[in-house]
Amino acid sequence: MRKRNKKPNHYFSRDQWVYFGLSLVVVLILGRLITLQIVQASDLNAKGIERRTTDLSLRAERGSIFDAQGSVLAQSISVKEIYADPKTLSEQITKKQFKSTKEDVAKQLASILGIDTQIIQDKLNKDLAWISLAHQVDIQKADEIMALKIPGVGVNEEEKRIYPMGKFAASALGIVNLDGHGVEGIESYYDKILFGKPGFKSQEQDTRARSILDALQQSDPSSPGNSITLTLDSTIQYFVEQQLDNLQQTTKSNSVTILAMDPKTGRVLGMGSRPTFDPTDYAKASPEARRNLAIGMSYEPGSTFKIVTGSAALEEGAIRPDDTFPDPGYLRIPPRIITNWDSDQKPHGNPTFTQGMQLSSNVVLAQVGMKLGTSAFYTYLKAFGFGAKTGIDISGEESGLLLPQDKVRDIDLATMSFGQTNSVTPIQLLSAISAVANGGMLYRPYIVDKIMTSDGQLVQQQKPTPVRQVISKATAAQMTSVLEQVVSGGTGHLAQIPGINVAGKTGTAQKVDPKTGAYSTTDFIASFTAFAPAEDPKIAVLVIIDSPKSAEGHQGGTLGGPPAKAIIEGALQYFGLPVAKDTQSTVSISPSDSYVRPSPKPVTPERTPVGGEVVIPDLTGMTMRKVGDILAKSELHFNFTGSGLANQQSPQAGKVVTKGTTIEVKFSSLVP
Repeated sequence: MRKRNKKPNHYFSRDQWVYFGLSLVVVLILGRLITLQIVQASDLNAKGIERRTTDLSLRAERGSIFDAQGSVLAQSISVKEIYADPKTLSEQITKKQFKSTKEDVAKQLASILGIDTQIIQDKLNKDLAWISLAHQVDIQKADEIMALKIPGVGVNEEEKRIYPMGKFAASALGIVNLDGHGVEGIESYYDKILFGKPGFKSQEQDTRARSILDALQQSDPSSPGNSITLTLDSTIQYFVEQQLDNLQQTTKSNSVTILAMDPKTGRVLGMGSRPTFDPTDYAKASPEARRNLAIGMSYEPGSTFKIVTGSAALEEGAIRPDDTFPDPGYLRIPPRIITNWDSDQKPHGNPTFTQGMQLSSNVVLAQVGMKLGTSAFYTYLKAFGFGAKTGIDISGEESGLLLPQDKVRDIDLATMSFGQTNSVTPIQLLSAISAVANGGMLYRPYIVDKIMTSDGQLVQQQKPTPVRQVISKATAAQMTSVLEQVVSGGTGHLAQIPGINVAGKTGTAQKVDPKTGAYSTTDFIASFTAFAPAEDPKIAVLVIIDSPKSAEGHQGGTLGGPPAKAIIEGALQYFGLPVAKDTQSTVSISPSDSYVRPSPKPVTPERTPVGGEVVIPDLTGMTMRKVGDILAKSELHFNFTGSGLANQQSPQAGKVVTKGTTIEVKFSSLVP
């Protein structure tokens, strides 16, 4: 029997396959270890730290806002956010390591925070590891809560924006949201400058990460925001606020708006409206109450716009101040008949342009507009800045609305000549009137004077920005003379100030009835604008009263003239200018040699003031300007009456009051 040859075995045995598999596993493990411990060591180390730590955002301190006198209008203070870890609290209660119930905890927290107990309890009952219970909590309340040592309840750092002077200039300043960003007004426009640079820090969750964190120094400190100083002056702003309150109370109007400006530069000196709100607690205010009407209100201006029409016609040589116009009380331009506000009383005959302005004649100004022509009229409308935003540095500005030039009919040209058809904003109108006041130059209005670092270093100084020469100096002088006569012997006579040449114009505009689309015979916007001294203006003012319901009627001269006069008179005294004939800039009390001018005396406080309190200074013998400076620096409000030197004040000197308290100060030229 033949033996078979044995073939060599080319395959691994079972044992060899096992050894091969085990070897492969070892190689893979070694490779993975090398990758993890050598190649990816630094990345994994960082991820480990990240899982054992929490990055806390460090919000930068928001810059402050100051008025022109250096008084604080807006600043940020440290507050706390209260948070909870409901899961941790539940575990501690379940394990009986914390004896109170969630209901007990909710009651304790609600009592301190002033929040409904059920709201707190609902949050604590959620199956979450973190939930916010309350924002912007005072440090004192936060300390009370932490003293309770409730498991899972903690605090985070936050900031709260406060406005020490309350509603003062609220619509101009705007608001800051819970994230620390400005969302309205100056706060919004300058948010990037005020907000600063946020930072962060890493907070370890256990001690194992501490040494690594110390070595890597994982932190980036925040940088405080810059601060800004406004052109707005607290003394003049106070005059504005005072008249706003008075008009709101006496006219029962839908709204009141007042704007004050330096006509030579475009600097805003005062700005406000009613209704208003407290920006520290803005959530309680409606959007309408927060609206800055001085830049966001579009309205048909009525007869105050005649200043623009007249200036354009004089510049173009279409009319002269002494040109006459027939005015029987009406003017027929199909499909309408134009009438005057006093057409039911008398015809005006053949008044000159100047007399037509004094009488505030619609019939005269309609004829002036027709002489000027549509093309030239629109050239000046746009040159004066109507139909476009002025570029003022506050969020919320509107552009007004011009009827497209190719749509203008004869009746449209006539009515827009006396302030109907086109809509404007208060800031547009006062900027245009300021151009007439200063010799014909239109300036871009602005409200921020300078930007500074948190330690007071100057970053940027704002300067007046001329836009264009709209009319010549000669034309501006002619129109100013006309406007002086409107105040001295026309519808603006209630704005007369003894010893001061005031130039002004009244306005009484019919509002469009939304139901009919026609002009109402019962609903009006009363307004008045003025600047003074006419020959060298220091201040221009615009007063607008929307839908007055006053026993004194609805005429712009009657309702708007006195408050404009009060603001201008107070401002000129504050500037140190005489406000009566033969009155010297430095107040002289008595010619008697024996008379000694009173002066402030040292004050002994009734007690030591605590946080947020100040001692009232002695104001005796001070001028109005000096009193305004002293009280503004103490963050006190003030109410001035009379003229001359301060001789009475309430509360008395030495009293301790909270910042923002109103001090009543009486002035007299003869102090007893």
